[in-house]
Amino acid sequence: MTAPIETLEFQSEARQLLQLMIHSIYSNKDTFLRELVSNASDALDKLRLESYRDKDLEADTGDLHITLETDPEARTLTVRDNGIGMTRDEVVALIGTIAKSGTADFLTKLKEAKDAAASQDLIGQFGVGFYASFMVADKVTLVTRRAGTDEGVRWESSGEGTYTIQPVEDAPQGTAVTLHLKPEDTEDHLFDYTSAAKVREIVKKYSDFITWPIRMRGEGEDAEVETVNSMKALWARSSSEVTEDEYHEFYKHVSHDWQDPLETIRLQAEGTFEYQALLFLPSHAPMDLFLRERKRGVQLYVKRVFIMDDCESLVPEYLRFVKGVVDAQDLSLNVSREILQQDRQIQLIRRRLVKKVLSTVKTMMTADAEKYATFWREFGRAVKEGLLDDFENREAILEISSFASTNDAEKPTSLRDYVSRMKDGQEHIYYMTGESRSAIENSPHMEAFRAKGYEVLVLTDPIDEMWVDSVPGFDGKQFQSIAKGQVDLDSEEDKKATEVAREQQNKDFESLLTWLGTALGETVKEVRLSSRLTTSPACIVGDTHDLTPTLEKMYRAMGQELPPIKRILELNPDHGLVTGLREAHAARPDDEGLAETAELLYGMALLAEGGELADPSRFIKLLAGRLEKTL
Repeated sequence: MTAPIETLEFQSEARQLLQLMIHSIYSNKDTFLRELVSNASDALDKLRLESYRDKDLEADTGDLHITLETDPEARTLTVRDNGIGMTRDEVVALIGTIAKSGTADFLTKLKEAKDAAASQDLIGQFGVGFYASFMVADKVTLVTRRAGTDEGVRWESSGEGTYTIQPVEDAPQGTAVTLHLKPEDTEDHLFDYTSAAKVREIVKKYSDFITWPIRMRGEGEDAEVETVNSMKALWARSSSEVTEDEYHEFYKHVSHDWQDPLETIRLQAEGTFEYQALLFLPSHAPMDLFLRERKRGVQLYVKRVFIMDDCESLVPEYLRFVKGVVDAQDLSLNVSREILQQDRQIQLIRRRLVKKVLSTVKTMMTADAEKYATFWREFGRAVKEGLLDDFENREAILEISSFASTNDAEKPTSLRDYVSRMKDGQEHIYYMTGESRSAIENSPHMEAFRAKGYEVLVLTDPIDEMWVDSVPGFDGKQFQSIAKGQVDLDSEEDKKATEVAREQQNKDFESLLTWLGTALGETVKEVRLSSRLTTSPACIVGDTHDLTPTLEKMYRAMGQELPPIKRILELNPDHGLVTGLREAHAARPDDEGLAETAELLYGMALLAEGGELADPSRFIKLLAGRLEKTL
C-alpha cells in the first residue's frame, strides 16, 4: 500500500525567500554546499550529545559522518548524514516555516533595495541555510528519520509555494538532501556541481574544519571512498597554521552569516583550568539585535565534543552579538544550562572573555579607527547596556565608548578626548539627552554653553537616558546634564565682578518670580532666574535627581506608575518678554491677562525642549487671541 502524500503550503515568508533563492542574483552560489554541510554537522553534534544524555536512545553512533554523492547522469548531488534526523512535525516546522527573527524586516529591506549590489549585500547579511539549495536546484528531495524512531519522512519541493510530505518505512537514521541540479551556466556563476573535483574544491574552501569526516568516492569506477576534509578544530591549531580565510569560513559556519567578520579573537588558558576560545566580532549587526526573542551566546564544547549552541552563561547580554566557540577541558559532558549558570569555572571563563573582547575593541580604537567606527556604529547601542549592570567592567566600557558631541558635527568623540579638551577649571563632563541631534542643538539649554565654548555630549540613544544617571563619572570627572539642576559657567572672577548686579537682579525680579510660582503652581516646582539662557525667554529644567521627561515617558509606557514630576521654569532676565512681564505685573498685579501670558511663556518653554503640551487646543486659543490683538 502506497503511503499517503500530503501537499502543504509554505509559510508566506518562506515562500518569498524561496522565490528569492530561485531567482537569486547572489553571485557566490557555491555557498549552498557550505550551508548543507553545516546543517549536517549540526545534526551529528546533536545526536552525539543526545546519546550522552539519554543512554536508552536507540541510535547508531559508531561511525558518525557526512557523505557527498554525485550523479552526473541524473544531474543530482546528495548530502547525507547519519545524525539526529527529524520527525514529520520537525520537518514542517524547520523547513515549511521560517521562525528566524527579523525575516519580515529582511524581506522588506530586500524589496526596497534598488540595485543588484544592495540585494546581494542583504542576502549575505541574512544567510538562508537550507533554502540556499534552490540557488542551484530545480527540485530538492529530503529523506530523514529521527534517531530512536521507526518511521522516516520524505519531503520534496520545486520551491514554487508548496511541498509534498509522506512517511517512508525504510529510511536510514539521519538526513539525506538530494538536489536535482539546474543546467550549468558559468556566466551566472552556476557551475557543474556533479563534478567530484568541484565539490571537493568547495568543501576544502568552506568546510575543511568540520570536525566530522566528510566522505566522497574518488574518480573512476573502482575508486575508494575518501575523507576530503582535514577535521582539525580551528581553535585547537596554532594561529600560525590557520589562514585568515579559514577563520572567516569558520565564522560563517558558526554564525550563519555570509559576510566576513570584523575581528577574530583567540584566547587560550592553561594550568589548573584549561580552555580555548575562538571568538568573532561581526561586521554588521544582526537584524534581531534588539528583539526580545533573539538568541545569544557562543557554542560550548567540552574536549572537542559539542555541548550546546547559544551558551548564554559565557557572554553577558550586552555582548550578545559576539560569535564563536569555547572548548573547556574540565566540564562534565552532561552539563545543563541551569548548572552552567552556577558553575565557578564558567564564571571565570566569562570574565576572561569579556575583558578580552573589551581590550580588543580598545586596541582597535587606536590601531584601526575605521574598523572601530564600524564596530561602534553597529554595536555601540548594545555595548552601552553594559554600563547599567556590569560594574566590574564599567570603566573599560566607558573607555571604548564614543559619543556625538558639539565639538564636531560629523565625528564622534571618546570620553578620553573630551576630557583632554576640557577648559581650565571645568569640573564636569556636560551632556544632554534627547530624541535627535537637531532637537538638542536647538534647545534653549545649549545657549550659554555655545556662547562660552563648552563642549556638550549629544546623547540620542534611548539607553543613554538610563546609564547617565547610574554612572557617576569618568576619569574623576562627574557627568552633568545641562538640562538639570543649576548651571553656573562663570569663573570666580566673573562672579565677584557681577555679584552686586546679580543681587540687585534677584531683588528686582523677586515679586514676579513669587507670583509666577503661584500662578503656575500646578505645573512647576519653582520659578527662578536662569544663567543658561542668552536668546530664549525661558526654559524648563529638571531638579538634579529627577527623571528626565523621556525616561519618565519610557517608564510609563512599560506600565510603571509614577507620581507626577514637576519641573523648574527658568527665566532669562535680559529678554524683553521677561522684563516686559515684570513691568506689567508691577503696574497691573490684578490683570487676569498676565496669567495667560505666564501660561503661554511656560508652553513656549515646553515646546522649545520638544515637550508635549497638556492642553494644546487651549494654548493655540490663547496664542491666537494674543496675535489677533497685535494686528
